[in-house]
Amino acid sequence: MVEPRRVVVGYDGSDFSMQALEWAMDEAELRELPLTVAHAWHWPYGTADEETKAHLRKAADHVLYHGGECARSCSTITKVTTDLYEGAAGDRLVELSDRAELIVVGSRGMGALARTVLGSVAGYTAAHASRPVVVVRGPGPIPIPRHRGSVVIGMTGHTPDAAVEFAFVEAALRQLPLEAMHAGYPPSPSWGAPVPPIPDTQALAEAAEETVRERLRPWCARHPTVSARACYVVASPKDALLHASKEASLLVVGGARGHGKIGSVTRAVLQQSLCPVAVVPAAADETAA
Repeated sequence: MVEPRRVVVGYDGSDFSMQALEWAMDEAELRELPLTVAHAWHWPYGTADEETKAHLRKAADHVLYHGGECARSCSTITKVTTDLYEGAAGDRLVELSDRAELIVVGSRGMGALARTVLGSVAGYTAAHASRPVVVVRGPGPIPIPRHRGSVVIGMTGHTPDAAVEFAFVEAALRQLPLEAMHAGYPPSPSWGAPVPPIPDTQALAEAAEETVRERLRPWCARHPTVSARACYVVASPKDALLHASKEASLLVVGGARGHGKIGSVTRAVLQQSLCPVAVVPAAADETAA
């Protein structure tokens, strides 16, 4: 019997990992999947005797027990397991991603300065995981906001199908509208070329939106309950997505261009977004193509 995929959350007892746990519990309930609460520990001070390391392991086990009990007592998830690992947290989450539906991690969004700093575990996991990674930023799912914003996906010619599918599934599960956003500027004339007529921005926007709508049509047919719209924004992709994050419930962006590499826009969104961000890598067949 094939073991079902699961939602995996990185948990270390901090406030931002509690936000990640809340989001992961929602995902597991909505998707009707098991939940794994994962915690990693290591002795950071060079060599140590086994008794000293055992004390640190016991403390780590206590942190993990707390996370697991929170999930069991505060949700309707039928199966909650825990995973204690000695080593780097990012390495373990990436390893677990091979058998996961998605990974959820917190960010260091705890202050004015920290909001612009991407945690090393979150950044490493988003860049290397084989499955979607949700980095929970902003206020998190609790308290429930009075205004539930859209799921927003940044669309380019290179956005993987897996990211589009993930955005539609999230919108359907959470009963939210979906906004597919393409951003950019009208093309500039080449140096020395004859000055072209002033571009018709409205016509460019309509053409771009129609291109996005065409891309969305197969998923609109598969997910008829999702209200999806395409929009074109005259701005840099980074600025457009960060502006959208002020009202969105979730931003979805394409994942790694290559193993362990994420684009500058994705990195900026992970560092500065005001709402959770899902980084979705291309599926294996898309990568091969």
